[in-house]
Amino acid sequence: MADRPAARPSPKRRLRVYGRRRTGRPTRLTAIGTGVLAVLATLAVAGLDRLLFDDLGWLFGLGYLVVCFQLAVRVRYVDLLAAPISGPIAFAVALLALAPVSSSGVTAQVVALATGLALRAGWLFSGTGLAALIVLARFIAQRRIQRSR
Repeated sequence: MADRPAARPSPKRRLRVYGRRRTGRPTRLTAIGTGVLAVLATLAVAGLDRLLFDDLGWLFGLGYLVVCFQLAVRVRYVDLLAAPISGPIAFAVALLALAPVSSSGVTAQVVALATGLALRAGWLFSGTGLAALIVLARFIAQRRIQRSR
C-alpha cells in the first residue's frame, strides 16, 4: 500500500462533539434551562457569599448581575422573555434558602423574604433591568435582520 500524505484539516472543517457537528455558533439556553441555570448559579453565589462573609451582601449582588447578564446573552431567541423573568425568581429562591431568619415559622420566612427583597432592591432591579435591556436589544437586532432578508 502506498502511504498517503496526512490530510491537513481545512479551516472550515466542522468539529465533531459527541457525534454532532458543531458549527461556530454558541449553545443557546431554552426557557427551562435558563430558569435552572439562574437558580443554580444564584444559589452558588449566595452560598459562597454566606460562607465567606456570613451574610448576603455585595458579592451576592455582583454575582446576580453576572448571572442576569449571562442569561440574557445565552437564551434562545424564541425564549427571550425567560431571561428577565427567571432572574428575579432565582433571587427570591436564594433569599428564601440562605438569608438569615430570626425565628421559625412561615410568617417569619415571609417577613424575612420581604425584608431581604426590600434591602437588596437595588441589586434586584439592576440585574433585572440589565437582562431586560439586553433582551430588548437582541429582539430589535433580530427583527432588523429578519426585515432585511
